[in-house]
Amino acid sequence: MDGEWFRRRTWQWPSWGVDELVRAKGPRSVSVVLPALDERDTVADVVASVRPLVGTLVDELVVVDSGSSDDTPAVAADAGATVVHREDVLPEFDPVPGKGEVLWRSLAATTGDLVVFLDSDLVDPDPAFVPALLGPLLTEPGVELVKGFYRRPLRVESDELGAGGGRVTELLARPLLSALRPSLSGLVQPLGGEYAARRELLESVPFAAGYGVELGLLLDAEARYGLDALAQVNLGVRKHRNRSLLQLGVMARQILGTALDRCGPAPSGGGGDLSPSDVAAELTQFVQVAGEWVPDVATVRLADRPPMREVSARRT
Repeated sequence: MDGEWFRRRTWQWPSWGVDELVRAKGPRSVSVVLPALDERDTVADVVASVRPLVGTLVDELVVVDSGSSDDTPAVAADAGATVVHREDVLPEFDPVPGKGEVLWRSLAATTGDLVVFLDSDLVDPDPAFVPALLGPLLTEPGVELVKGFYRRPLRVESDELGAGGGRVTELLARPLLSALRPSLSGLVQPLGGEYAARRELLESVPFAAGYGVELGLLLDAEARYGLDALAQVNLGVRKHRNRSLLQLGVMARQILGTALDRCGPAPSGGGGDLSPSDVAAELTQFVQVAGEWVPDVATVRLADRPPMREVSARRT
């Protein structure tokens, strides 16, 4: 780990005030994007945590729905967000499942010079998240991407443990970075869904499929701009819905594919492919049915979406 970077680019106790950041923002604009899939129980609270900033620090508050089967879009709209359906953004490209797909499309649905991403499954979201994430981008020269870090309680049935969330981070992402890109070992939450970046960066890099998107952006940002372009801020506590081990297994396979595509000997996807559904892998897991262990095969999409700048150029 680069100790000098950690000292200069880590804010353990972010203290920027909203008024201070509004002055630092100047003529620049800010978009806050919430990707959402079946998050009716939590999305309104996340929207409500950002709404007071709209018109001052925040210019756009957009929920991009990823094909929800519940009334997430209506709940988000009632809470005060602009709701965009993924099918309505870049309609010439057939949508594929996954978080990376929705974040990629959000760039075409927003206009902010700075973009803040917040997950829609946050429980008790803190209104200070957005100001803290914007702080380094608005006040520190050279910062391109800011990651949030936090304590992540693990909820087990009705109990909440003080720590233990972020299992894919600890079991996969952190060892991967240590082995393949040790310069990024100082990031506390490399997979966290709360982060902010300059649009210029976001539109210049490919977006990885599914849950590989956060790691892909980190790897690409460091490769393009250098370690000093990255920063991280302490957001305190982040509570969200914990996923099953089977779901985490699929997530881990996508993240592994993204890491190997950028750091390994053989690419598995391809940033220029406009049809990412053509590149996929199978992950075999095992579940018990009537006392017997049986294979459960999941298809894991691995290909990237191309940089938005290239898409815009092709459309014109």
